[in-house]
Amino acid sequence: MCRRRLGVGLLGALLGGVGALVPAMAVAAQPWPIKVVIVTTFELGADEGDRPGEFQPWVEHEHLDQVLPFPGGVHPLRTNATHDVLGVVSGMTLVNAGASLMALGLDPRFDLSHAYWIINGIAGVDPEDASIGSVAWARYAINDVSRMIDPREAPAGWPTGFFAEGTAAPGVLPAQPPVPDCYPLNASLSDWAFAISRHVHLPDTPAMAAARQQWHGYPNAQRPPFVLLGDSFASDYFWHGQRMNQFANDWVRLWTAGHGQFVMTEMEDSGMMEALNRLDSMHRVDLGRVMIARAASNYSMPPPGVTPLASITASHSDPATFQAAWTAASPVLHELTAHWSRYEAAPPGGPVRAANTPYCRYAGSDSRITQSID
Repeated sequence: MCRRRLGVGLLGALLGGVGALVPAMAVAAQPWPIKVVIVTTFELGADEGDRPGEFQPWVEHEHLDQVLPFPGGVHPLRTNATHDVLGVVSGMTLVNAGASLMALGLDPRFDLSHAYWIINGIAGVDPEDASIGSVAWARYAINDVSRMIDPREAPAGWPTGFFAEGTAAPGVLPAQPPVPDCYPLNASLSDWAFAISRHVHLPDTPAMAAARQQWHGYPNAQRPPFVLLGDSFASDYFWHGQRMNQFANDWVRLWTAGHGQFVMTEMEDSGMMEALNRLDSMHRVDLGRVMIARAASNYSMPPPGVTPLASITASHSDPATFQAAWTAASPVLHELTAHWSRYEAAPPGGPVRAANTPYCRYAGSDSRITQSID
């Protein structure tokens, strides 16, 4: 490796925190067989010891103490002492998320062919479904690639200005989608992960309780934080409001033929799923081992009596939401690593299953999955 590459990696490691640097040369000869990859999207400062972002709870609680340079990413990688759990910060928005996971999947230092992926971060939540601090395991990741007319110029009666590419009106799907808008996960694995984590005690704070009290008429928004099943809608817009919230519900139902339920809105998941889908086709990862668990940091529309502008510009920074994301997903990590001999050969939960529709089909290489673990 050239000096320039190693120097960049050392600088990145110093910026990433105080963990021990593992030079790339030390791990290039024999790829590390990774059991679980933890994917977060951002960190606020150092990886340890300060105000947390998404990555810090994983670094601190799971002892991801060793730092690896990651020239193809936006942040140094982290691993544990046994080099079987790998943590990555993808960067926010779809373009960063997809590029980072593709770079990781092609990295020769790691054998990811049997790795499980836990995509774990914060998101906005539909108040019809859950409350701040709640965590949802997804069965679908939905994209927002669409046509759009400013709603002030859209035909009368249109709910928004968004409609599917290749069509001429909302609520209609094209005969042949020009780009992917729907990524089904292995629903059997999602159900298994939900069953493991559904009864965990999620953090609750006075600020969360105060936020919940505003949601008169929305019983799920007023519940203390809980774990649920619910799907993920990705957009490069940080959108907000009742009309856009309804659009997200309609869009997810449209692309999943009614099988999906919009719960979380974020800016990365479909980009990650596209990268993992391509890596699966290259036999570098197993798409049937991918999970998404998103924690609610804010509601996706304002509470009664509050304008969308006032709501979207309010502070959404309770550190407990980062802790909630780790709290719900970490039991899945612990189960997989503690009983690796049970889960190495094939994913748990039963045969790979996705509620396929003409526009949302599971694309994993099922031929590589020879059995399932109940």
